[in-house]
Amino acid sequence: MTGIDDVTLNFSPGSMWILNAVLAIVMFSIALDLAPSDFHRLRKAPKALLVGFFSQFIVLPVLTFLMVLAIEPRPSIALGLMLVAACPGGNISNFITHRAGGNAALSVSMTGIATVAAILITPFNIAFWGSLYPPTHAILQQTSIDPVQIAITVGLMLVLPLILGVQCNHRYPSVAAKIRRPLQWVAMIIFIAFVILALAANWSYFLAYAGAVAGLVILHNSLALIGGWITATAFRLSPFDRRAITIETGIQNSALGLVLIFAFFNGLGGMAVVAAFWGIWHAISGLGLAFLFARTEAPR
Repeated sequence: MTGIDDVTLNFSPGSMWILNAVLAIVMFSIALDLAPSDFHRLRKAPKALLVGFFSQFIVLPVLTFLMVLAIEPRPSIALGLMLVAACPGGNISNFITHRAGGNAALSVSMTGIATVAAILITPFNIAFWGSLYPPTHAILQQTSIDPVQIAITVGLMLVLPLILGVQCNHRYPSVAAKIRRPLQWVAMIIFIAFVILALAANWSYFLAYAGAVAGLVILHNSLALIGGWITATAFRLSPFDRRAITIETGIQNSALGLVLIFAFFNGLGGMAVVAAFWGIWHAISGLGLAFLFARTEAPR
């Protein structure tokens, strides 16, 4: 059997355009829930936001690196885990936080501001942590990854739609209210259909290698959720804020991860399977955690 590091998944340029467009639509629809005042919250009450960023962009990459050192997975799998940890919070984190009875406003603000910060932080974290582990450093050298190009990709796919969505909500609130939910549903349906078609085109690879990453992804996601909860607890945040930061740390933008993998790593099998399985599992674990959290009301 071909090794997972030698597998390149079938993913056409047309599929890349579809994924980019869907990701932009999802980001735009989420931004319709944001107003400029949400970003001003960083100045008025910065503690929870700063703790959330620390948890997401520092604690999670550190935990990921330690996990890789301890387990020593295949190089492309290790780099896939690092790349997912370098991405900003996932688009469904706001919905899951709301269902969990956590601070949804904090979650939305974290997603928005972290997405902007990801222009600089995501390329840096991929390059920095990947270069510290020799097997992944070798992959980075072979692919000649360009942090500037990653920043441009993140900016066009996430930040531009975010800015447009916030401005639409600010200038045309009635229009934003009408199109917000339909856009979110349309984007979600297209994205699910896209994932199904992509899986169908690579089904044999997925069956062959999903088992190799399933346990690692579940462990990685568990570390992310636990790390978020411990970090928020250590900084003495309220249970209301703690739930938001826990979920925001454990729900990563794996769709962005897939785009970066196919754009800059030629669809390297181990990385792509990790990001794809993350996209499935974090929704399951997040909703399960939300069910448990929702059984008790979080003090504010």
